[in-house]
Amino acid sequence: MNDYKTLIYNAAKTALPSLEPSDVTAADAFCDYCVPCFKFAKLLRKSPAVIATEAATAIRVDGMTVEALNGYLNFTIDRLGFAQNAMSNALGAHKPLAGKTVCIDYSSVNIAKPFHIGHLMTTVIGGALYKIFKAVGANVVGINHLGDWGTQFGGLISAFKRWGSDERLSERGLDELLDLYVRYHNESEKDEALAAEAREWSKKIESGDAYAVGLFEKFKAITLEQAKKVYKRLNIEFDSYLGESFYVNKVADVEKRLSGKSLLTTSEGAEVVALGDDMPPAIIRRSDGASLYIARDLAAAYYRHENYNFDKCLYVVASHQALHFKQLFKVLELMGEPWAGDMVHVSYGMVSVEGMSLSTRRGNVLYLSDVLDAAVEKATAIIAERNPSLKDRNGVAESVGVGAVVFDALYDGRLKDKNFSLADALNFDGETGPYVQYTHARCRSVLAKAGYSAGATDKIDCAQLLDDEAYEVIKLLADFDETVYSAAIKYEPSIVSRRLVKICQAFNRFYNADRIMCGGDAEKARLALTERVADTLKYGLGLVLLDAPERM
Repeated sequence: MNDYKTLIYNAAKTALPSLEPSDVTAADAFCDYCVPCFKFAKLLRKSPAVIATEAATAIRVDGMTVEALNGYLNFTIDRLGFAQNAMSNALGAHKPLAGKTVCIDYSSVNIAKPFHIGHLMTTVIGGALYKIFKAVGANVVGINHLGDWGTQFGGLISAFKRWGSDERLSERGLDELLDLYVRYHNESEKDEALAAEAREWSKKIESGDAYAVGLFEKFKAITLEQAKKVYKRLNIEFDSYLGESFYVNKVADVEKRLSGKSLLTTSEGAEVVALGDDMPPAIIRRSDGASLYIARDLAAAYYRHENYNFDKCLYVVASHQALHFKQLFKVLELMGEPWAGDMVHVSYGMVSVEGMSLSTRRGNVLYLSDVLDAAVEKATAIIAERNPSLKDRNGVAESVGVGAVVFDALYDGRLKDKNFSLADALNFDGETGPYVQYTHARCRSVLAKAGYSAGATDKIDCAQLLDDEAYEVIKLLADFDETVYSAAIKYEPSIVSRRLVKICQAFNRFYNADRIMCGGDAEKARLALTERVADTLKYGLGLVLLDAPERM
């Protein structure tokens, strides 16, 4: 919490039993902060209005007035003191999760499959949470749990042997692998011999056959080379690329653990863990001896806990995988692992483009790189029209176009299904990435024209910033660190994105209402506020993976 919310909470908690820090909320009307008293009515056996009136009489907070209104306890802060406090606080200094370790499993691309727009949400949500958790002090481990195991790779080798060539693979890379994959799938539906052939190649991979493993590693290298190009454009980081194949040989240890707890049973030849009446059993190994995905996920969970000693382990995976993670976490709970409750499925909705969902298997694919290229091309045209003399136009267009796609994905709550629209994402006047980037550039332009000396906030008269427009900006800046912390603990980057838009809207109202370069103490104060807005926007944009161009 910021200093004022802490003061209010500490002053009010005696008068209001069961008060929680989250009950103290920022207000847009009547006051600066308020405490709704409705939740206390049952406990105190009084109406909310009476509770608020009695509390207002009992509570004293330095620098604030306290009033009761319609069941709310309203706190109004002395504007000058608030402004002085807000303008002197160091941005990003609040580190409430220092000493904590958070593992984040995200993106997790499949080998030999293209990086399509369906991968966008897991990649950018996970990438943003990586930066957000770091910002609040956590030690973060970004994990790309590669999909590099399964019979499909035998099928791909079979397809490559039948229809592929080294020359085409070298020339076309991932496009060639996708074409082979789709052709194999279509042909195998007509020719059962292909499936048997694929199983043979899969067994060769598992047994370490040099030729099969060599091809598989080549496919893997091609996939990662392409994926890393996209990650670079998206400002995405990872600390580990250990995939499913790494954990295959660790499944036996999981089975020993389960057997030791008498949890592993046999059902129709398969090894399973019963999870109760409300959930289907977790199948650890099929009757043919093959381990299943959940077995490898259990092995990965143990590996991560033993190697990172995490406080939280997040899985940024689409909501349709909810049952899998319920099963995974339930098995760990039955195992008696005290850290089972620290595992979190950070789910999200599905992505479509103009209502069309995506499927790699049928070849109905929209590459994410193509979406980014289209956004950059459109951004280039917009920037050329708005500012034809702009230096490094191509670099700015890349930042704006890619940023527009990312910000659009991170603006709504993650559980909401997304229908992507390039036109909406690149609207410079809407609640978009380009709008935030342009406001940042506007701030920098004002500062440059004024010849402002950076970091001069300790020399300003905050009494010049008490009008409604300036004060609204200050209020939004004051608890930005708390906003970032809220985004972390709720696993919701949109909290940061939406606050950035609010800051931009408030700043632009201030920009239009108050002449910034007006001379004297007022100019110094308004320039200092403009700098603080620019610094906050740049910092916040970085947390949601966007660049902050100085000029646009």
